[in-house]
Amino acid sequence: MKRAGNRWGRGLTLIELMVVVAVVGILAAVAYPSYRATIAKSRRSDARAALLDLAQRMERQYTERSTYAAATLGGTGIYPSTSPQGYYTMSIATQTATAFTIKATPTGNQSGDACGTFQYDQAGVKAVSGGSLGTSSCW
Repeated sequence: MKRAGNRWGRGLTLIELMVVVAVVGILAAVAYPSYRATIAKSRRSDARAALLDLAQRMERQYTERSTYAAATLGGTGIYPSTSPQGYYTMSIATQTATAFTIKATPTGNQSGDACGTFQYDQAGVKAVSGGSLGTSSCW
């Protein structure tokens, strides 16, 4: 005599399990690149905030000493040599008595970022270099 019962009482077949694994794999393949792009984009805000803060400190330096030339980073300088979250290395690219250009270069997990290096100068000009995206997409 055949036993009456529902289908789920017997468990999953191998085919059903393979279909579930395939669906999860497809969802992961679609979601992961989007997740990585969102993480990289959020880390870019670390560079932008650090550059703007450093620019304010450079302006304070100019107000107090009438020159940008004496400003240094790290140690006893006006700003640390890394961004607050540590994804970018801060540097003063060019520095004269009346002008400066500061840079935030990606490091560590952020080093392959599509925006590359962020730049900012005393005139408020924002730029990026070394990446595949343009200034308007990154700033």
